[in-house]
Amino acid sequence: MSDSNPPSGPPSDPFGQPPEQPMNQPAGQPMGDPANPYGTPAYGSPAPGYGYAPAAGANYASWGQRVGAYLVDYLVMLPGLLPSWIGQVMSANAATTNETSGLGTLLQVVGSLVAFAIFIWNICLKQGKTGQSIGKGILGIKLIGEQTGQPIGGLMCFVRQLLHILDALPCMIGYLWPLWDDKRQTFADKILKTVVIQAPK
Repeated sequence: MSDSNPPSGPPSDPFGQPPEQPMNQPAGQPMGDPANPYGTPAYGSPAPGYGYAPAAGANYASWGQRVGAYLVDYLVMLPGLLPSWIGQVMSANAATTNETSGLGTLLQVVGSLVAFAIFIWNICLKQGKTGQSIGKGILGIKLIGEQTGQPIGGLMCFVRQLLHILDALPCMIGYLWPLWDDKRQTFADKILKTVVIQAPK
């Protein structure tokens, strides 16, 4: 019988036991990042790819829906517009006879104030808070910020209405732009980074 030196190093485990866990590593927990051992996002952190902005070209409102919503919102202001129009006619008739029409002037002033109040409430405050004016609600569409996915607030809705002047100046081309634009945006929408999306009831 010849003596042979035993192999150097720790003896192999004949029963196939897994290697010992490192110190301070709970038994059964996979090795890796102690704060995130299973590779899943931490609680409260957004999932990969999650965001508020709508998918490109997926659910933007059509041009026809936007026009329909505009017409409805215009009709909502009729309680103020009609007296104003009547007052204008009365004042014009009085002017042809070199007379003054106090009632016509009064109707114009009161009617304009009523129409403006309806506009502020419907287009700025209501739409700014919920993303929907009365017209947009009926047509099932919603105005949101492109980057946040949230309504843009009353002040920005008012600014957006002012910027519609740019849509009207070059032969109304800005209002027609949503017909071929990928995001269905007018010039005002592009400046403020807003989009109008589908919002079914």
